[in-house]
Amino acid sequence: MRAVAIACITLAATLPPARAAELLSAAHASIRAEDAGRHVAALADDAFEGREGGTRGGRAAGAYIVAEIDRIRGGGGGLQPAGDGGSCFQAFGSMRNILVLQPGSDPTVADEVVVVGAHYDHVGYGNASNSYGPFGFVHNGADDNASGVAGLLELMEALQRLPVPPRRPILFAFWDGEEKGLLGSSHFLRVRPAAVAGKTIVFSVNLDMIGRLRGERLEVYGTRTSPGLRSAVTVANNAPENAARLELSFDWDVEDDSDHYPFIAAKIPTVMFHTGLHDQYHRPADDVHLVNLDGIPPVVRLALGFVRGVADDLGPPRPFRPESRMESNADKRRLEAAVPAGGGPNRGRWGIGTREDKAEPAVPVVVRVTTDSPAAAAGLRPGDRILEIDGAAVVSQQDMVSRLNAAGSRTVIDLERAGRFTRVTLESR
Repeated sequence: MRAVAIACITLAATLPPARAAELLSAAHASIRAEDAGRHVAALADDAFEGREGGTRGGRAAGAYIVAEIDRIRGGGGGLQPAGDGGSCFQAFGSMRNILVLQPGSDPTVADEVVVVGAHYDHVGYGNASNSYGPFGFVHNGADDNASGVAGLLELMEALQRLPVPPRRPILFAFWDGEEKGLLGSSHFLRVRPAAVAGKTIVFSVNLDMIGRLRGERLEVYGTRTSPGLRSAVTVANNAPENAARLELSFDWDVEDDSDHYPFIAAKIPTVMFHTGLHDQYHRPADDVHLVNLDGIPPVVRLALGFVRGVADDLGPPRPFRPESRMESNADKRRLEAAVPAGGGPNRGRWGIGTREDKAEPAVPVVVRVTTDSPAAAAGLRPGDRILEIDGAAVVSQQDMVSRLNAAGSRTVIDLERAGRFTRVTLESR
């Protein structure tokens, strides 16, 4: 199967292998549905009055989050308040971001920060500008975004249990004012608190509405913002230790509808995980009993593996891909549009047709599977992405073509299909 695309630091090798494996297992085991459920139930309680930014309910929710951070800090791991004046809070107007920093393990990249965030505010009692009604009732926002906050707390706790902290520092950010126009994340990018002043934000991850996993399908936004990000997310999704193996739907649209957007606008590579909209979105009915608590841990384990990969990357920071801001799902449909299968003597040896994806040039996209061909018999489908041929990674579309032409009567192809790795065997006739 395809080699891991993100190199990870080997400091853990200084620990006895059995101990390192034990700690890594403990980190993953700490991500539990019941713990996520406790956070969701607390934050979506009527007592917090819908957590509107700048209200008493919003401030009470912030106090709950800080108490949980203090609990996690009590277990060790080196978490540091990263707000104003040595606190966790970064105030702006009547609202407050909550920021906590995990120092990295490699001083050579101490100024390269990875931000992992989730907004904790919601819309209070609702009004004509922020709710689909009815108004005047508490909008608890169990999925939006108590679920993302619960996931971020679980992720933070798991990272404290790793054998060695990631190379780069990680800033955990609980954003306020998202529902009022992405105010908290935008303020942070304009006004950096002292803990991260002068440092470079090299990557951002956003968790928003991860509480309604349906059919193991997770929406992933932002993978066009840097070359190879789709592959990096897929590697984390398939890593055995993460036990995620979710069906990934990669969305190309870039809209100002969550806290990933200010980072993309600031030309920072960014990914958002999201389980999709539903009929209770911005309504009083978005309540705890509808949250799929068992669906939160696999999303968090995927996020854990991905964040570790980005933070441990031995290369320079990932470059921002400006073309991503001009791409949309319409471009995605054009790239992946299937070509009629056809047949006959001009079908090619294996019956495969591909296109190059400019954001993932080493992963050709299958757009044609010829009828009654070895590719069809092996089960290849349009939309599959070819990763390896006979155990060696593909480096370009031309490389793939050359190697398939030179292959013997039997060849093994490793591919990615909706974020999952699959292996097929082609046999010429």
